Amino acid sequence: MKTYGLLGKNIDYSFSRGYFSEKFLKENLACEYVNFDIPKIDQILSTFENSSVHGLNVTIPYKEQIIPLLDDLHETARNIGAVNVIKLTDGGKKIGYNSDYHGFKNSLTPLLNSKVEKALILGTGGASKAIAYALESLGIAYTFISRSPKKDQLTYQQLTKNIITAHKLIINCTPIGTHPNIENAPDIPYEYITQEHILYDLIYNPTETSFLKKGKANGATVSNGLQMLILQAEKAWEIWNS
Repeated sequence: MKTYGLLGKNIDYSFSRGYFSEKFLKENLACEYVNFDIPKIDQILSTFENSSVHGLNVTIPYKEQIIPLLDDLHETARNIGAVNVIKLTDGGKKIGYNSDYHGFKNSLTPLLNSKVEKALILGTGGASKAIAYALESLGIAYTFISRSPKKDQLTYQQLTKNIITAHKLIINCTPIGTHPNIENAPDIPYEYITQEHILYDLIYNPTETSFLKKGKANGATVSNGLQMLILQAEKAWEIWNS
C-alpha cells in the first residue's frame, strides 16, 4: 500500500485527509492518507526514510521551513519560495512543488472582470506567496497587508477609502475567521466594499466566513477556498504520479 499524507501542525481539521481518503475509496486505489502532525519540522526526517511514503502535502506552518530539507525544487516552487507538495522519488529524492498557485489561479479566473487591476493580499505567510505569484501571472498588481509590514507593505490601519476603491480584489490569506472563531474577520474598512469588488477567502471552514459575509452584504462577489483546495489536491495527485 502506498502512503500519502499531510505535513503540518495542529491539523486535525485537514481537508486533504478527507478528500484523498474518499478519492482512494471511490477509485479503489491501494493507498492511504495520513496526517503527520508534528510540533517541529525536523521530526519529518523519519517519514522521508519510510519507503511506503510516496508523497506529502505541506501546510501551516511548514511551507517555507521545509525547503532546506528537500533535495530539489520545481521551478514554480523556487520562484514562489514556498512548497505545499513533496514528491518522493524511487531514487529517494525529495522534490518540492507548489500546487497552491495552480489551485488559486484556476479558481479565481472565472470570477474576474475587466475592472480588477489591483489586489490586496491580507497576510504574508507561505500561502500568500503563491497568491502573489498567481496574480503576477494574471497581470494584477498587488499590495500585501500585514500587522508587521515590511517595505512596500501596508498595515490594516492604513487602509483608506481610496485604497479599497482602487483595489477591486481582496484576498484573505490569514487564518482569521476559521472555525471555531467564526465571528472574527480581518480588520479592513468593509463600508467601502462595493458590487465591483471580489472578496476571496482561502478559508473553507466555515463555508462563508465573516469576511465573505461582510463583502456579500455590500454586493461584492465572494468565494471561499474550497475550489482552490480541490484543484490543488488534484494537481498534487498528478505530480505524485508523473
